[in-house]
Amino acid sequence: MTITPLMPVYPRCNVRPVRGEGVYLIGEDGKRYLDFASGIAVNLLGHSHPTLIGAIQAQAATLMHVSNMYGSPQGEAFAQRLVDATFADTVFFTNSGAEAVECAIKTARRYHHVKGQPERHTLISFSAAFHGRTLGTISATASEKMREGFEPLLPGFTVVEFDNLEAAANAVDASTAGFLVEPVQGEGGIRPASQEFLQGLRKLCDDKGLLLVLDEVQCGYARTGTFFAHEQYGVTPDIMAAAKGIGGGFPLGACLATENAAQGMVFGTHGSTYGGNPLAMAAGEAVLDVILEEGFLDHVRQMGDRLRQALEQMIPNHDHLFESVRGMGLIQGIRMKSDCKPFVQHLRDKGILTVAAADDVVRVLPPLIVEEHHIAEFVEGVSNAARSYEAAAA
Repeated sequence: MTITPLMPVYPRCNVRPVRGEGVYLIGEDGKRYLDFASGIAVNLLGHSHPTLIGAIQAQAATLMHVSNMYGSPQGEAFAQRLVDATFADTVFFTNSGAEAVECAIKTARRYHHVKGQPERHTLISFSAAFHGRTLGTISATASEKMREGFEPLLPGFTVVEFDNLEAAANAVDASTAGFLVEPVQGEGGIRPASQEFLQGLRKLCDDKGLLLVLDEVQCGYARTGTFFAHEQYGVTPDIMAAAKGIGGGFPLGACLATENAAQGMVFGTHGSTYGGNPLAMAAGEAVLDVILEEGFLDHVRQMGDRLRQALEQMIPNHDHLFESVRGMGLIQGIRMKSDCKPFVQHLRDKGILTVAAADDVVRVLPPLIVEEHHIAEFVEGVSNAARSYEAAAA
């Protein structure tokens, strides 16, 4: 056999973690890494957080899974806490971000169906977006890399330029159901939407009877310094997908919606075998316990400001390598003047974990428990790596 036991769909690097401690990962060879990737914004509380471990252990010893045919005290309790803390009136739990976005798409289409407007089935999405790897979510993007070989894709999506309100408005027609947008694009290169753009989409929805569907899978759940990024824009969505940090590393996602937007989601319209299982709910509750502690979001904002300032101070020392910094809170990006992927690999070799993104951007996604000395260690490590990278290229 030439194929590997793990289907070879990932170009896996030489980092092979077997253990984690706070903001560090330890490889099977004992090498220690400063983890400013966080499993791509998943390990919100870092590694081996005692609150999360304790909750999972206690629930695993009690009840891990039952069918959604039965009542769910655990799911009801967690959903109520999310409703109390957000714009939403109702929640559907999933196992991943892609599933959360799929549920959001179905919720938006079903809304117009029950309103007697089944022709309103098209969601307008945006260039450089990433919404997941299912057929539905790749159909909502313009990425040839993700779409190639999987045609025919699903109809019902129109892609226009991100952060271009005029293009979005011009794309609205009789078939439009709403807009699907990330307030801060992650895979697309850490690109925050402008206030004018996101507020303009909200107004278009209000004026034309459309739904604003936000994908906050990567930028949500306290990563920007507010519970969800849209709060900083003064915008309220109708439907929102959340995942990644929501479970702190346990597979969990959620589709949140207002009562109005979810009016079509009745018995039999959607489901999930594992979604909302008691073990996932325990993990979600534990993460929420920490996030809602007094001072936690203040800490994220403070560390986000410190990280941004430190990176901006570093860039002039390597201005032929780095161009700029962009992002919000603890989702930051360093834009390079050349392909970022070799430098991301160079950082790994030096014991620093980051993530490559589009537009030659190095994604910087530390756990939200990061402290100032970790940021200092990271920026010093990036600067040292930049010097050795430049020397090797000379």
